[in-house]
Amino acid sequence: MNDTARALGDCRTLWDLVDRRAGLTPDRPVLLQEDRTLTFRELRDRAERVAAGLYGMGVRPGTVVAWQLPTRVETALLSFALARLGAVQSPVIPFYRDREAGFALRESKAEFFAVPGEWRGFDHTEMARRLGAKGVFEAYDDLPDGDPAVLPPPPADGTDVRWIYWTSGTTSDPKGVLHTDRSLIAGGSCLGHALRPAPEDVGSIAFPYAHIGGPDYLVMVLLYGFPAVLFEKFALPDALAEYRRHGVTIAGGSTAFYSMFLAEQRKQPGEKVIPTLRLLAGGGAPKPPELYHEVVREMRVQLTHGYGMTEVPMITMGAPDDTPENLATNEGRPPDAMEVRIVDGEVRLRGEAVCRGYLDPEQSAAAFDEDGFLRTGDLGRLTDSGHLVLTGRLKDVIIRKGENISAQEIEDLLHRHPAVGDVAVIGLPDAEAGERVCAVVEQPPGAGVLTLAAVTSYLRAEGLSVHKLPERLEVVDALPRNETLRKVLKYRLRERFAGATPGP
Repeated sequence: MNDTARALGDCRTLWDLVDRRAGLTPDRPVLLQEDRTLTFRELRDRAERVAAGLYGMGVRPGTVVAWQLPTRVETALLSFALARLGAVQSPVIPFYRDREAGFALRESKAEFFAVPGEWRGFDHTEMARRLGAKGVFEAYDDLPDGDPAVLPPPPADGTDVRWIYWTSGTTSDPKGVLHTDRSLIAGGSCLGHALRPAPEDVGSIAFPYAHIGGPDYLVMVLLYGFPAVLFEKFALPDALAEYRRHGVTIAGGSTAFYSMFLAEQRKQPGEKVIPTLRLLAGGGAPKPPELYHEVVREMRVQLTHGYGMTEVPMITMGAPDDTPENLATNEGRPPDAMEVRIVDGEVRLRGEAVCRGYLDPEQSAAAFDEDGFLRTGDLGRLTDSGHLVLTGRLKDVIIRKGENISAQEIEDLLHRHPAVGDVAVIGLPDAEAGERVCAVVEQPPGAGVLTLAAVTSYLRAEGLSVHKLPERLEVVDALPRNETLRKVLKYRLRERFAGATPGP
C-alpha cells in the first residue's frame, strides 16, 4: 500500500474519504461510462448537491433509504450522497423481483425507495407501488438536486451501522447484513493492498453496483486514485469495445467472468482480446486450478482470485507477484487486519472488515462464536505460508455411507476434462447410502457425448478414491446461476434431479 492510500485508509467515514481524495487529485477521472467522465472533484460536488436534494425530500441522518438501481454513474452519486447525509442505505440487486425486493423493504423498514423506472423491460416503479413501498422516487437519469448550504455537518463516526446488504437468498429468505463505513473502508483497503493498483491503471465494474463488491471496489479506487469503467449491462462480446476504448488494465468479477473472457480470447488466438489488460481479479465462487493456467497461458495476463462474502467483502486475495502454484490452488493470504481461525475445518473470521451481524438478532447470535469470530460455513485450511485453501462448504459436503466427500475436489478434477465446460457436483438423497454423488455437467461447444462410465474412468485415472466417484451424471445446456457474480445455484439442481430419472 502506498503512503497516500495508507493515510486515506484511516478515514473514519466514506464521505471523509471522498472529500480528501477530491482534495488530492481533483481533476483525475474516477468514473467512466460510455462517453461520460466524472472526476473526483465532480463526484464530491455533485454528490453533495444530490444530498441537498434528498435532504429537501426529508432524508435525514439515520433515515433508511433502499435503492434498486443498475450500475451507473447516477447510482454511485446517489449512494455517496446518502453517505454524505449519514442515512442508512439498503442496496437491492436490480434483478430482484417482488419476493426478494419486498422482503428487503419490509425487513429494513425503508422510508424511501429509489428505482430506475422501467429498466430492461421491467417496470420497477410499478413493482414498488405493488409492494406498498414508501417514498418511491425514480433515480436513473435525473437525481434530486439542492443547495449544499442547507446540509447538516457530515457524519463523523464511521462505526455506526449505515448499510444493510442482502445475502443471495438462494436457499431461504435473504439475510440483512449490517455494515459500517469503517467495515467497507477496511474491505476496500484489503483489496487494494493485495492488487496494488497504480494511478495509471483503469479498473472496471461489470457486476451489479448494488452488490457488496460495489463499495469494496470504489473504496479501492478512492484510496489509490485511479478510474473505473462502469458497465450497466455486461455481455460479451458486446462489452469488449468499451474495455478497449477506455484502455482497461484490471478486469474480472468472478470465476464465470474469467471463463467468458477466455472464451472470447479463444476466438482470436495470438491477439490479445483486450490489448491493455494486465490483470484479471475477482472472487465470489471457487476457481478451478486449470482455469488459472488457461487464462494466464492464453490471455497473457495475470489472474488473482480472492475470497469474500456479503458479511466480509474481502477476506483473502491472491497477490500478482505470488507464485503460480499459490495463485492456481488457493485464495491468497489475509491482510494483517484479518484474523483467520480454522475450527473443526470451518473458516472463522475476526477483523474490522467483518459485518456487525444481521438485522435478525437471533441470526447474529448464531453467526459468531464465543471469541467473536464469524462462522463462515466454509471449509478450509491454512498452509505453512499463510495462504488459505478452501475445500468446500459445510452444507456442500456429501455424506455417502458415513464418509464425507468434498464436492469441490471432484469439480476441480472434472474441470480439466476436455468435454467439460463447467460442472457442479451435488448430493442426492439415497435410501441406502444416505446421499449419492451426482455430477451435473455443462459441455463446451462441439464436445462429444459424455457418459458416466467415461467420467468415472477419467476420475479413477486422476487418482480419485473409489468411494468419491459419481454414481450419476446429468448433462445440461446451462447450469443455473444467480444474476450477481454468476454463482451456480446448486439448490435448483438438487430440486431438479432429486426425483428425476438418471441421465446417461
